[in-house]
Amino acid sequence: MDYIVICLVALLVSALTLFSGFGLGTLLMPAYALFFPLPLAIAATAVVHLANNIFKTILVGRNADWRVVLKFALPAAIAAMIGATLLNLFAGLPPLTFYRIGGQKHEIYLIKLIVGVLIIVFACLDLLPCLSNVAFDRKYLPVGGLLSGFFGGLSGIQGALRSAFLIKAGLEKEAFIGTGTVSAVIVDVSRLLIYGLSFYTMKISQVESMSGIILAALIATFAGSFVGARLMKKVTLQAVQIIVGVMLIVVGIGMATGLF
Repeated sequence: MDYIVICLVALLVSALTLFSGFGLGTLLMPAYALFFPLPLAIAATAVVHLANNIFKTILVGRNADWRVVLKFALPAAIAAMIGATLLNLFAGLPPLTFYRIGGQKHEIYLIKLIVGVLIIVFACLDLLPCLSNVAFDRKYLPVGGLLSGFFGGLSGIQGALRSAFLIKAGLEKEAFIGTGTVSAVIVDVSRLLIYGLSFYTMKISQVESMSGIILAALIATFAGSFVGARLMKKVTLQAVQIIVGVMLIVVGIGMATGLF
C-alpha cells in the first residue's frame, strides 16, 4: 500500500509542480512523512528532488549565471548543512507533550511542530497575493542563500525563498531558471551529505527499506512531469493552486499538532 500511495502522490505532485506554483519537495515530503520517520522522509525527498534537478540541470544548467550562483548557492550550501544537522538533533528529542482524542494518544514533537509550521507558512506564501509577489533586492542574495539553504536542510522546503531572492537578480528568464536549478542541486548535495552521516546511527535495515520506494518514486516523478506537460493547458492554474495550498495547510496543521 505504501508503494502505491507514494508513487501515485509522486506522479501527481511532479505534474502539479509544473503549474501549481508549489515545489516538488514541498508536496512530496508530507507523503513520505505519512509512512516514515520525518528525518528519513526529508532525506528521501531530497534524493528525488536532487535527481529531478540534475535532470533539469542537463537541460537548462548552461544558462546559469555563475556569479549569482556563487553569491547565493555557496551560503545556501553551508546553511543547508546547519539546518540538516539541527534536523538530526531535534529528531532525537522526546515529545514536548501529548493529548488524547477518543482514547487515541497524540504526541507533539519539536521537529514535527517546526516542519508543520513551515509547511503552513510556505503554503501561505504561495497562496496569498500580498506574499507571493514578495521579492528582494540583488544585494541580499547571500542572505537569501542562507535562509533558503537553512530551511531546505531543516525541512526540505526552500523553493519559495529561492525564487523570492533570485527574481530580483536581474536575470533573463533562461538564466533565472538555470541559476535556480543549479543552486537547488548544490543545496541538495550539501544536505544529503549530512543526512547520509545520520544514517550510520540508524538500523541499516530501516535505511535499506527506503531504497526500493525511492526508486519507484523517481520513476513516478519523471512520468508525472511528462503527463503534466501534456495536461498543462487544460487545467486552471488558480484553482489547482488553491486546492493544493489548502491541502498543504491541513497537512501542516496535522503534523504540528501530532495528528499525523
